[in-house]
Amino acid sequence: MEEGYVRCTRENGISTIEFFHPLSNSMPGYLLKELTDTIRNENTANTRVIVLKSGGPKAFCAGASFNELIAVSNKEEGLAFFSGFANVINAMRESHKLIVVRVQGKCVGGGVGIVSAADYAIAVSGADIKLSELALGIGPFVIGPSVERKIGVSGFSELAIDAASWRSAEWAHQKGLFNKVCNTAEELDESVRQLAVTLSHYSPKAMADMKKVFWEGTDHWETLLKERAAISGKLILTDYAKNAIEKIRKK
Repeated sequence: MEEGYVRCTRENGISTIEFFHPLSNSMPGYLLKELTDTIRNENTANTRVIVLKSGGPKAFCAGASFNELIAVSNKEEGLAFFSGFANVINAMRESHKLIVVRVQGKCVGGGVGIVSAADYAIAVSGADIKLSELALGIGPFVIGPSVERKIGVSGFSELAIDAASWRSAEWAHQKGLFNKVCNTAEELDESVRQLAVTLSHYSPKAMADMKKVFWEGTDHWETLLKERAAISGKLILTDYAKNAIEKIRKK
């Protein structure tokens, strides 16, 4: 049964987009589509900055929905599912507005990809990160270009290869994935609020032009990320991937 939501509110020049799913904010295909569409719709909204956040006090995003992953039965379905994360990243990249991401908890897989596509990410201490895809037999192909752009090949390969280990929020800050780490949830909310309010008074044209500069050299990502989605879409069909995901689901 489809659960969860994507909600958008607008106030004083700030669009706040919140997504939620009861399974640690994991992302089934319908939520990925809703999130993509919502981000794109805000391009024409009468606001100046986007705050992207997830609901609840725990995980920011646990990545892909295991229930949907285990149900993929052919390459076409695999491509369609993994394209969901590609579409979210491309929507964030193509947005005319700066996107501030609020990270209140742990990030896994596609959740790390969403954070990496932020123009500015503020996290709370304890928001550890992990790329577990290789341990599942698929690899972080779709989110790879975005993560690598933020933390470099060395940082990305460290996360991708050591797929069973968590990295701390402080590690992510040092590598550049997080721009700021706060000690408490209250400090996190205040830091996000202050930055969003400040940006809401800046020139929309200047911010849009700066964003183009930040994302120079990524115009080919519409094609690249779909190609990466096709790789993951094939790998999810292997016995190794199916067995690995099923073992986790049964825990």
